[in-house]
Amino acid sequence: MTVQTERRGGVFTIILDRPDAMNAVDKQLGADLLAALQTARADDAVRAVVLTGNGRAFSSGADLKAGFDLGPDNRPDVGGALRERFHPIIHALREIPKPVVAKVNGAAAGIGCSFALACDLIVASEKAYFLLAFVNIGLVPDGGSSFLIPERIGFARAAEMALLGERIPAAQALEWGLITRVVADSELTAEVDALADRLAAGPTRSYAATKRQLNAWQFSRMAEQLELEATLQQEMVGTDDFVEGVSAFVQKRPPSFQGR
Repeated sequence: MTVQTERRGGVFTIILDRPDAMNAVDKQLGADLLAALQTARADDAVRAVVLTGNGRAFSSGADLKAGFDLGPDNRPDVGGALRERFHPIIHALREIPKPVVAKVNGAAAGIGCSFALACDLIVASEKAYFLLAFVNIGLVPDGGSSFLIPERIGFARAAEMALLGERIPAAQALEWGLITRVVADSELTAEVDALADRLAAGPTRSYAATKRQLNAWQFSRMAEQLELEATLQQEMVGTDDFVEGVSAFVQKRPPSFQGR
């Protein structure tokens, strides 16, 4: 299993568990994460959910080294992977009628960043950072990041994250309003446990209705925007810049983009 789960009273913790790969998301991890979220949703005894990563990262994003499924045109079927693997997870995080806390213990990059930002509350350790790395391999933001981030921090800062592809340290993310709290590494577990216990003891149906309100106001076009992300991302995999970006990533060298 690439995802582990723990129960403590009414708190259900989901742990991304590929530490040697910095919890990079491959097909199996995506399936296991969705299954864990479905289990949490179906269990009335679960009243709060915590999502975190094992090891030094929350999640470093999609596992590029695992390769891509190919479409009919023999190009990577990134659009299909988004629709079939990742979009259901974003929907599950936003639509589960229980509060979800992201416990960000390290890097949250790419789809890993989206997983964290799709949660209701985000508590990060001081060593954590958030990164939209898509532009670094010639792609565009996906996994809901094109609406999750601007809704939290506005256009200017979302554009900076998307176009520059630079790390946003936890302290800066808090200042921008991207996340909820930052605590010392040694205090992260205690802080999240206390917060999750508070939520688990609270009015679950009130929390569920509040999430419905926020989703209706902030994310009423979520499905439409996710589809746009998938369509544009599939366009990007047909570019020379994408091929160069992935090659440079695998070879651990700077990319040489030509704008084609």
